[in-house]
Amino acid sequence: MKHLLLTVAFLLPASVLAQDSSIENVIRDQLQSFNERDVAGAWEHASPMIKGMFGTPENFAMMVENGYPMVWDNTDVRFLDRTEFESLTRQEVQIQGPDGLFYILDYQMIET
Repeated sequence: MKHLLLTVAFLLPASVLAQDSSIENVIRDQLQSFNERDVAGAWEHASPMIKGMFGTPENFAMMVENGYPMVWDNTDVRFLDRTEFESLTRQEVQIQGPDGLFYILDYQMIET
């Protein structure tokens, strides 16, 4: 089984940091939104910083589709290690991409 570690720049808002299950739910919801091509739904979970970088849901979706095909078309989502440091929570997520390979993504959840 091949794995690839990526740092995912989809910094998610702090409101999800209150509960462990909330972090997983937000990531899972965003991944499901990408699978359903619900660009607006995925955009809702992006942090203000990411929204500022991409400006529109369409620009954000284009970046994900072209740069992270394993996120755009994901299956078999599993939550791995979670670490916290000051205002940052780092959640590792293993997903299977459309190429059949498994990827380990590093979601960084920050206080906003």
